[in-house]
Amino acid sequence: MVKIGMMIGDRYEILEKIGTGGMSDVYKAKCHKLNRFVAIKVLKQEFSENANFVSKFRTEAQAAAGLMHPNIVNVYDVGEEDGIYYIVMELVEGITLKKYIEKKARLSFKEAVSIAIQVSMGIEAAHNNHIIHRDIKPQNIMISKDGKVKVTDFGIAKAATSNTITSNVMGSVHYTSPEQARGGYSDEKSDIYSLGITIFEMLTGRVPFNGETTVAIAIKHIQEELPSPKEFVPEIPTSVEGIVMKCCQKSPDRRYQSMQEVIADLKQSLMNPEEAIVSNDLDMEAGTRPITDSERAQIKRRTAYHDRYEYEEREQSMRLRAEAEPVYEDEEEPEDEDDYDYNPKMESVTTFLALLAGVVICVIVVVLAVKVFGDRDRDTDRESGSSPLITSEEETPTPTPTPEKKYVKMPVVKGKGVEEARNELRDLGIDSEVVYEESDEVEMGKVISADAEAGADIEVGSKVKLTASAGTQGVQVPPVTGLSFEEGRDKLAEAGFSVTREEASSNDVEQGKIISQVPAAETKVAKGTNITVIVSQGKEKVRVPHLLGLSEEEGRVEAQEAGLQIGNVIYENSDEQAEGKIFYQSYSKGSYVDPGTSIEIKVSKGPKASTYKCNASILAPSYEEAPDYAAGTEVSIKLVTDDGQTLLETRTASFPQAANYYGLTAQGGTITMTYTVTIQGEPVTDPETGETTTPEPTTEEKSFTRRIEFVEE
Repeated sequence: MVKIGMMIGDRYEILEKIGTGGMSDVYKAKCHKLNRFVAIKVLKQEFSENANFVSKFRTEAQAAAGLMHPNIVNVYDVGEEDGIYYIVMELVEGITLKKYIEKKARLSFKEAVSIAIQVSMGIEAAHNNHIIHRDIKPQNIMISKDGKVKVTDFGIAKAATSNTITSNVMGSVHYTSPEQARGGYSDEKSDIYSLGITIFEMLTGRVPFNGETTVAIAIKHIQEELPSPKEFVPEIPTSVEGIVMKCCQKSPDRRYQSMQEVIADLKQSLMNPEEAIVSNDLDMEAGTRPITDSERAQIKRRTAYHDRYEYEEREQSMRLRAEAEPVYEDEEEPEDEDDYDYNPKMESVTTFLALLAGVVICVIVVVLAVKVFGDRDRDTDRESGSSPLITSEEETPTPTPTPEKKYVKMPVVKGKGVEEARNELRDLGIDSEVVYEESDEVEMGKVISADAEAGADIEVGSKVKLTASAGTQGVQVPPVTGLSFEEGRDKLAEAGFSVTREEASSNDVEQGKIISQVPAAETKVAKGTNITVIVSQGKEKVRVPHLLGLSEEEGRVEAQEAGLQIGNVIYENSDEQAEGKIFYQSYSKGSYVDPGTSIEIKVSKGPKASTYKCNASILAPSYEEAPDYAAGTEVSIKLVTDDGQTLLETRTASFPQAANYYGLTAQGGTITMTYTVTIQGEPVTDPETGETTTPEPTTEEKSFTRRIEFVEE
């Protein structure tokens, strides 16, 4: 069990936990020999107990350690200590590509292509060293603070059997290739397919295939044509669309055949975005054509080689399928690749028949395994392999039926050391407890007896009581339950015992206090025996889920499933998330809180609208605007914004006139000025009388407009 502050390999000090995944936990550590910070990936316990997996993990991790490339998270060291299997890697300060896409919604084609080139160069370096990643996805691509792109998790995916995919081993089913989804052989072109899906997500902000279950998604990878990314983002250049579609061809033979080809086309697309640089000749690639005798022979040779290469893995996988999990109707058997020529309609029929055949075969295997091996030694059955059911980190697996009870033979433990005996039982799946008694005949620390006879059938998961020798002068273990760890440690040390601390949640014992001790208090044991004390972490905590980007209803469901609840909901404008999406949560994702804790969230009302201000000084009409305007004449002034809001409506003869307004939604407005002009009548002479008269003067209203632009606040 890895703890903060412990040393691994006498050089790596564990500082903090920085990540977790389906297979492993990642810690930040300090290498005291080279005085640098590193990342340590530690294999989870359920995988550490599988000898077959551990063996492959070591082999592939050591191979990955030989990869030194600027676009790969370099592996420095591989090791094992006290059952802890770990890989020491370069520490990259930055975020994953997945987080980067979520943050920006989607990337521009230039940015996506630039990132894809760096990713491709890292994958190419691995392929040149005969290492296949098998789990290319945005979550396994890091972007450092200085913009460097690095591929991580080399080796771990290859350490899993190539015949099954699960969320713990093969990563998310959203990025898996059709041949991986079938459980068939995967090679470098499987990485090319996953890279194409990753580029698709960078360009569109979404994955091409989704479904209610992971099995449904996997079947879409096998059967359905990939939608063009231009369907979601029309401005994507033709060249980039072609690259994505060629990477994601169903048949591996129709994809790019090497990462070098991918890199060349990606670079060309940056120079000539709208050029159709990818050749997809229907006669040669997309269409169905007769297969030649030479091609048929080549496929048979390749299939035979693949069968020999993976024979051991296939045998192991079938056995684990029969014993570790029940059979599901959604399982698929690897189909024969001989004479393979992709046809979507035939693929549907083939897949259905494969599903049906897989169910029948696996049921027969399960029945035979239970009948034949039910009463035999099952040492080899201890390895709990990957589930054949395709699952995903985002979905909760279907509950499995209660498995049949398993039994193993009780080994001979009499005369063995206590730790040796307990480890042997643990390897068989048997728990144990140890009591000590003084003995003149049995050496101190050796097992005197067990409450189960050697050779007896013992149910896996049961507990065996071992009686061990405390020597001729056993020392009584003092009680430390209820004390603080420091008090208990000092008390045990004074009695001559060493102490190991383990932690567990408790709703009854205060945090920091000792819940229990092994061996129990007042037991007589040999002086110097290691006493394990279980220290309370306080009430059991629950992990806060990631709510950002979800709708309010989705967030409530996520919180409830985690044992939490949504408290205060605030609706605010946000430029980070679309309208109706959560953009803030009061407890950060991954933190631990008490069950039932209320989380405050903020829901986006969409981007905040820009507002404008008007700080104008309205001058008197100019000669150009009103040649007949006389200074001092009263003017009617009306200021109306572009969206119809009247800001000012007044009459004045005094200028300039101030107009100060704030929080406007329009970018400008119109000033209308109206004034009155007096028109003198022309004198009129009566031709008969010769009398001249002057008519009364008349008035006329005239107006003009001015445009005014507001300033953004």
